[in-house]
Amino acid sequence: MDQEVELKLELSREAADAFQQLPLLPEDVQRAELRAIYFDTRDRQLQKSGYTLRVRKSGKKRVQTVKADDGGQGGGIFARAEWEMPVASDEPVIDSRTPLAAILGDAAEMVEPAFEVEVERRTWIVKEGAAEIELVLDRGWVRAGERQAPICEAELEIKTGEPAVLFSLARHIEATVPVRLGVVAKSERGYRLLASAPSCFKAEPVTLNAGASAQEAFATIVRACVRQYRLNEDLLLDQYDPTALHQARVAVRRLRSALTLFKAKLADQDVTRFREDLRWLARLLGEARDLDVLIERIDLGGLHEQISEARAVVHGRVIEALHSPRARTLMLDIVEWLTLRGGDGKHDERAEAFAADRLQHFHHWMVKHAARLAKLDDEHRHEVRKKAKKLRYAAEFFASLFAGKKQQRRYGRYIEVLENLQDELGALNDLASTGTILARHGLPIDAELSGSARSKKKLLAAAEDAYEALADMKGFWR
Repeated sequence: MDQEVELKLELSREAADAFQQLPLLPEDVQRAELRAIYFDTRDRQLQKSGYTLRVRKSGKKRVQTVKADDGGQGGGIFARAEWEMPVASDEPVIDSRTPLAAILGDAAEMVEPAFEVEVERRTWIVKEGAAEIELVLDRGWVRAGERQAPICEAELEIKTGEPAVLFSLARHIEATVPVRLGVVAKSERGYRLLASAPSCFKAEPVTLNAGASAQEAFATIVRACVRQYRLNEDLLLDQYDPTALHQARVAVRRLRSALTLFKAKLADQDVTRFREDLRWLARLLGEARDLDVLIERIDLGGLHEQISEARAVVHGRVIEALHSPRARTLMLDIVEWLTLRGGDGKHDERAEAFAADRLQHFHHWMVKHAARLAKLDDEHRHEVRKKAKKLRYAAEFFASLFAGKKQQRRYGRYIEVLENLQDELGALNDLASTGTILARHGLPIDAELSGSARSKKKLLAAAEDAYEALADMKGFWR
């Protein structure tokens, strides 16, 4: 078994042409036409178990590769166990040399082709000091039945040296060719074609290993947030969808919450380094989200048309900003920081202890400051709402550390109560912020959209009920 460590970069077809003219590329380039068949059972047992199986043909040679997935939490750096061996035909060999025989059992006989990948591959060996990197440019397609999707990506894999050389080379590339951090393996692209096309990607469960340190937990959480953001950013760049924008914004909020949660474990300069760019991105996405939500509350007519025009302008600003170097390189910056930063003696605390302390702290704040919601002004209720979101994100981040049956039951109930509180506070915030949103875009204020005193009173009563339920709950982390 070998360990594959690579950095993936996505680029457009036009950028790929410029990529091949980069001065840093040596003249010696290998060209190959690759065709790979990916296999699985009809009920996707390999995918569910976290493995991929392919047979790749290049010229007359065929190589079978089994890879262990990273659970979707690689967040830009792919570090996966893999097993390779030559095979005589396109039929895979499933035996004791890989984990698949034990995983599939009798179902090994039911493995069949699932999808194919065909790419033109160009490979260079780039040297940076004593380090050696294999740089690959793949252009082609993944096909499943009558459906297909393009592939245009670069992969940087360390042959000798430390991970820092990957990012050094990526910076040289990005200075000339617009690239984005890649978070999707070719196998994932293929499996997507076997399902309905997604309109957005919600946050995937974060799995933290028992006994992990707080530092390891932080890295896993942030990588998961980066992945969620990049998946939705790609959807937005392909075709604007309000649900994709919402989930991209959620990913940014989760990233910011992670920095807040772990602030005591991080160097001040690192937190400051990303805070402003993430705040800028959150504001940008938030302005568009506000109009996406507002227009759903308005009947067709003059105001609807005015908001629709303002919304189109804001959407255009979002797409323009996402194409900017500031947005394009932000996630690459974050993954580089995660990958290269070393321990400084503050990270020895076990994740379970750290999580319990942070959850208790946030829960106590909510119980103390959310009391008597009806007597708070709109600004303070908004602060409570933001804290409720951070508490929920923290609970979701750390849930896997508290895996006992009683803890999981409490966790499910805790999230349900938090969601109820968030919904009521969100509805109250919509009422309070409508006038401000309309005024920001020079639109007339509609009194009905701001809600009646009666509707606000009803929402406040529901929010207070949700708060009482939260205050009475036992923490699942205990």
